[in-house]
Amino acid sequence: MKLTHIAARAGRLSSFLREEMAMSAGLVNRLKWHEKILVNGVPQHTDYPVQPGDEITALLDDPIIEYPAEQGDLTVLYEDAHILAVDKPAGMLIHPSRSRNSGTLANYVMGYYEKTGQHCAFHPLTRLDRDTFGVVLLAKNGHINALLQAGDLQKTYHAVVFGGPAENRGIIDAPIARKPLPSLLREVRPDGKLSVTEYRVLERDGELCKLELRPITGRTHQLRVHCAHKGFPIVGDPQYGNAESMAYSKENGVETQLLCAKKLEFTHPVTGESMLILSQMDVSLTIRR
Repeated sequence: MKLTHIAARAGRLSSFLREEMAMSAGLVNRLKWHEKILVNGVPQHTDYPVQPGDEITALLDDPIIEYPAEQGDLTVLYEDAHILAVDKPAGMLIHPSRSRNSGTLANYVMGYYEKTGQHCAFHPLTRLDRDTFGVVLLAKNGHINALLQAGDLQKTYHAVVFGGPAENRGIIDAPIARKPLPSLLREVRPDGKLSVTEYRVLERDGELCKLELRPITGRTHQLRVHCAHKGFPIVGDPQYGNAESMAYSKENGVETQLLCAKKLEFTHPVTGESMLILSQMDVSLTIRR
């Protein structure tokens, strides 16, 4: 994949790579030794004197994937030369594992790149549990992935919970720690890591409540753990639901946790544009009875 920039000033090539193109020193060093930094199509050293109007090109590379590219349904929400945003359905893993090497979002995204003739890699900037659905943001190469990892991604989720908070908005500030091995689950515990979630009630209907959730921190299972800890677990959550919420889910045919990654806001790492990406999916208080 190519990263290009048209110079608007004169200066050393290295200054453009580090400043305008925001490339790390490690990436610059790796590319220059493989003659993958070009000015007007010709490989150049980093001390080359760039002039206004010159085209600077970095030929980015990524490791070869070890899982198959597959064709499958993929809902693209936004795409440009640097990033891709898609809707992930419930029940789909983000990345292949030792036990499952196909049918994941990574397989379908690589199949999409193959079909559209793009030489890109799979770099998920946001990760969702298998049964959480909604927006997933991907970088198309390691450089963009590094830039966005350091950026400010604001995530907003919608959830249907059993019960609900007394107040229509508030903050859940409760430290989260991993349960003792071999469990992979989390719990609220005094010695846990700082974990903060903002919530706002969107709708109420009897035993159910639709919440807008904004994780200020990014702990594993944070929203699910926080909602359960406050006494209003997410409907359909098999790990953190209580007896009442699980009985309700079973009686009403809820087969997955009702948690949707609804909105993602960030600054584009290349253009500087303010980005807002919305999922086409959502949760509803109207549950099949």
